[in-house]
Formats: sequence, structure tokens, C-alpha cells
Amino acid sequence: MRRRDFLSTLGAAFVAASCAERAEQRTYENEDKAALAAQRVREANASGKGPLGAHRYRGYRALAELPWFELDSDGVLKCVDDSFDEAIDFHAHLGISVLFKPNLDLLKASDRVQHLLDCDRSGAECEFDLDVYSNGNFDEAGLDKLANVTLTQGLWGNSVARTHTVPNLLGEMRSMRIRQSVILPIKLGLPFGDDLYESWRNAIGEASASQALYLGQSVHPDDDNRIEMMRQYAAAGSRVIKLHPTVQKFYPDEARMMPIYEEAQDLNLIVFFHGGRAGVEPEERQNYALPRFYEKVLADFPRLQVVLGHAGARDGIAMLELALRYKNAWLGIHGQGITRLQDILKRTAGERVLFGTDWPWYHQGSTLAKVLLCTNAPGDKDLRERVLSRNALELLPELKV
Repeated sequence: MRRRDFLSTLGAAFVAASCAERAEQRTYENEDKAALAAQRVREANASGKGPLGAHRYRGYRALAELPWFELDSDGVLKCVDDSFDEAIDFHAHLGISVLFKPNLDLLKASDRVQHLLDCDRSGAECEFDLDVYSNGNFDEAGLDKLANVTLTQGLWGNSVARTHTVPNLLGEMRSMRIRQSVILPIKLGLPFGDDLYESWRNAIGEASASQALYLGQSVHPDDDNRIEMMRQYAAAGSRVIKLHPTVQKFYPDEARMMPIYEEAQDLNLIVFFHGGRAGVEPEERQNYALPRFYEKVLADFPRLQVVLGHAGARDGIAMLELALRYKNAWLGIHGQGITRLQDILKRTAGERVLFGTDWPWYHQGSTLAKVLLCTNAPGDKDLRERVLSRNALELLPELKV
């Protein structure tokens, strides 16, 4: 077993440590595995050959080569185009400290954010290709580091997670002209220390940042008190609930999930799914996120607004077709390359499409650059505003200030 596979498997074991094996067992079909492999090859071969051409940048700071950005005197990337309203990032996170709760000061600023794909480390800048799914920019060493960082967040901590703090996020938001971010915790199902919602809420409150950082909620499908917790979180103002099939080990359409959707619909919550296979999760978890397993939720709960995160990730073509069939489906666009994003915007006319960055996995500017590139034609101003902010305000009016 490769070191990365071992670390990923060990990390998954921590997540599942306190859960009964309640997930339905379904065969991961060979054709599904083959389709994922084919998508990788097809995307790599097509990179740079779409209508917008090649867009590869040596580090996030090199996005300053685009007309909407520049570097300030300290070498910090800034969005300097004020021709559009400030954006709303509908998909962000803070630093994770769980299980044994290693020290993580969420109120501490640092000189530089170490994103999980750290493209700006001096002397080791990575090439970032805007025309592939974002995690396609990880090389083998980067994937090994990612697996290690993911695991140690629950054991002894690490220097990467310690930069994923409230002031660091707020600083990047200011630089990128992002006025609000929706912060999405994930209930991991750990035997102890599984309190991201509580620790993030406390940090946001202590930083007096609740206007800029809107905190969502999460429950685990196997928690006996999951319905009660949803009600408590909703009463505290958290109307977006994050559910992650590959991390929390569930199929979106299985029976044990139905009470969660029923309660979410009754509470007028927005369900934000991780959608589709990212390709970096352990293979034994990939089956949970296939697009066909999300359709029952959309069909059976028509009043429930559902965000399909990452627009289906590497299953984006199938997820787009699904979203076009249901008026309660929204597409979070983080991760998609510019050619795929152009197709999404063309097919949807920008309706029910949400800007999101998945910070701190990547610099917020990487997704912002993709939207600006894809909405740069004459007459695209309305489309740009819709994607960057207006759709988010329509879905979640609480974001209005």
C-alpha cells in the first residue's frame, strides 16, 4: 500500500471509529470506476484547448497577470476591479482541530496562509491550471502531504491547519473583494472532540466576525440526537446544513437519510452536499457520491433547496444534467475548470449557480479568476453579478447587510 493510501485509509478509520456500520452496501460498478479514470485522462488532454485557451499560472500570486488582479507592495494578491459588487463565497471552512484537539488558535493571524494546495511557498511555487478540476493540480508529493495534514489535524496538529484562522480568512476576503463567506463545518462521527460547529462558532463570535462569516451546521447520519441538534442549530441561525457522503459514509438516497431531509425541509434549511467524486478520497468511499444517488432527494423533497457542491466534482457532466431537471437544485461551482464552467453557465444561464472557493484548500482568487474569465464577454455583467453574489442572496436572504 502506498504511503498516501495508508494515511487516507487510517484517516477514514478515525472518522468511522464511533459509528455503527449502518451504510447500505452497494457494488461500486466497474463502469463507474472506468468513467472516473477516463474523466481524468480526457480533462488532462483537453486542458488549454477550450474557447479560453490555456490559463496556467506559477503560483496564486501569478494570477496578477490577469487584468483584475495585481500584487501590492508586500507581494499580496489583490483584486483591484471594482466594476462588480463584492462577492459571496458560499463554500468555505476554517482550521480543523478534532479528536485529541491539538492546539489551534483560530484567532491568530499569520504572515501567509498555507492553503492545502500551497502554490505560493517561496521557491516551490506550483503551476496552477485553471482548466482542470482544482485537485488535478496536486502532484504526488502534494497528495502525500494532503493525506498527512488530514490525519494529523486530529492527532498532534500541524503548521498548515494553524494558518486556517478567522483573521487569515478575513484578510484574504478583503484582498479578493469578498464581503461574506458561508462557513461549512462537517460532523465527522468521531468518538470525541467532534465539535467543529462549536469551536468555529466561538471563534467567529470572539472575533466579532459574524456579519462577514455566516456559520452553517452539520449533523452525522448516525447520531441519535441528529434531529434535535438540527433544531438547535437552526434556532441559533444556522440555515445551511453540510452533508458529506464520502466522509460521513452514506448514500444520499438511503432510508436513514430521509428523516434528516424531512426535518431540513420543515425547518426551511438548505442542504449543502459534497457532490460527486473528487478523486482524492479513498476508493472505497467514492461510490457514495455518484450523481444518480442524489436524484431521490431532489424529487421527493421539492421544497428543499439543495446545493450540489463542486457541481459534481469529477462527475460534473452527469451532475449538471441532474441539476437541470430539478428547480430545487443549485450548483456550487468550486473546483470546476474554466471550460466546464463555461458549459455550466451556458446551460443554466447562470441561474442557481453559486460562487464558492473551498477555502482553505485553495486561494479564493483561483475560483474568482475562473468566474471573471468566463463572464468577460460584452453583455456578461448581469451574469457575473448573478454568480458572484445575487444567487446567494436569493437562496439565503440572511446574507443581506
